Amino acid sequence: MRLLTALTLALILITVASSRAEATPILYTATLAGANEVPPNASPATGFISVELNGDFLSIDETFTGLTTAAAAAHIHCCGPAGTNAIVAVPFVGFPGATSGHYVNSFDLTLAASYNGAFITAHGGTAASAEAALIAGLNSGNAYANIHDSNFLGGEIRGQLAIQPAAAAVPEPATLTLLGLGLAGLVARRRRSG
Repeated sequence: MRLLTALTLALILITVASSRAEATPILYTATLAGANEVPPNASPATGFISVELNGDFLSIDETFTGLTTAAAAAHIHCCGPAGTNAIVAVPFVGFPGATSGHYVNSFDLTLAASYNGAFITAHGGTAASAEAALIAGLNSGNAYANIHDSNFLGGEIRGQLAIQPAAAAVPEPATLTLLGLGLAGLVARRRRSG
């Protein structure tokens, strides 16, 4: 009877722990080039951006080189398909004013300060509605990153953000619960037959 009680307690702990499992981060990437701008340009500059969505936090890691003049602004635009222009959603505060560089920052998507005010207005008027629109745009491939400078006011280099496959599958909480129930059933059956 003690074994069955211990198994039941273990099953309850597994269920509680698995129900608190956090969401797997989602990674989006893009290669930035002048040819990706709308309209395209012949800039020699290149760049690469990695954007990680982890719960309500958006982490940016962007490198760039070869801009024709120092960067004036950089951001994520949303929500439009490749080949179209969209409104600035998340401005990259503190982006280096240089022709080459590296930018790393994290944004709390629950805060209105993380967004361009016009993006909030255009998507429901709250940080929560802006967050929902941005995540939907990222997940559907309808967001892009670009870097602007004085030679290319509309953007010198740009890349459409694409979701990357998960590195490893993480079991869902229900899967862990079913596994625990199966193990408990096997132990109980063995105990009865032995």
